[in-house]
Amino acid sequence: MPDNPVIRIGHLKITDHLILGISADKIKTGVETLKHCTLEPVLMHGWNQVADALSDGSLEGAFILAPTAMDLFKSGVPIKLILFTHRSGSILVKNKAAGIKRMQDFKGKIVLIPYQLSVHHMLFHKLLAEMGLKPGTTKDPHADVFLEVMAPSMMPEAIQYDEDGEIGGFIVAEPIGTLAIKQGYGEQVCLSKDLWPGHPCCVFVARDEIIERYPQAIQEITNSFVQSGFFVDKNPGKAAVVGAEFLGQGVDIISSVLSDPSDRITTSELFPKINDLIVIQNYMIHDMNIMTTAIDMNVFVDPRFAKAAGAK
Repeated sequence: MPDNPVIRIGHLKITDHLILGISADKIKTGVETLKHCTLEPVLMHGWNQVADALSDGSLEGAFILAPTAMDLFKSGVPIKLILFTHRSGSILVKNKAAGIKRMQDFKGKIVLIPYQLSVHHMLFHKLLAEMGLKPGTTKDPHADVFLEVMAPSMMPEAIQYDEDGEIGGFIVAEPIGTLAIKQGYGEQVCLSKDLWPGHPCCVFVARDEIIERYPQAIQEITNSFVQSGFFVDKNPGKAAVVGAEFLGQGVDIISSVLSDPSDRITTSELFPKINDLIVIQNYMIHDMNIMTTAIDMNVFVDPRFAKAAGAK
């Protein structure tokens, strides 16, 4: 790669990845200049695509689900976790056609999750367990609620066309849930912050060879993301305008995600806290049995860039 590399960062059209859009906009409008690299956001359409591109090196970095990043690291993909990209920011939505009045009514229904190795899956699993319900697949004779993985962007349409109410709902990053509610097909059950206040979810990871060869580039990108995070929390109205374009949604949708309530998603506390990641890992190993062995978080997480950037 050249001395001034292009850093391609994969992302989805979700507010969890809004700080990438804010940074890209600052650079495009000349508010900010990167001296050591060119930042190139790369839109992906699902988590498999992000994971594959990160694994084969066609991306230098990505905004990706924390548990998925852990699994890639465990399987030998040379990446490090640099920064959290947000806290909270997801929603559990019920399908209006499913006639759900209380959590017990999810029994016998399909619930859509964005990925197996996701904090969404963990939070919903925990919620069901507290209600005495067992999540599983349609092939599991002991399951009470059937979980199916679906790309976030497809979820609103899935309940729109489910006239029989077989799909109970979905848990997903915003603005997908708010979109389904505004379209009239979904209703809010709860926000993810109500299940685990200030939980991490998506993280910024970069490949080892990029970190080692271009540490100044990773530092200035991290600096930008941290400042973008502060900007979103302090200026939700302005951030909603930029976010609407970046995420392909109406300003009203993004505005409500960023400000109703104000802590629905937070982007000003992005320092990668290892203890939060350990909570996720332990639950997925011991309660969900979808992770087998623990990774060394002190090797996986590289906090020096976040620290130098003044992340909180």
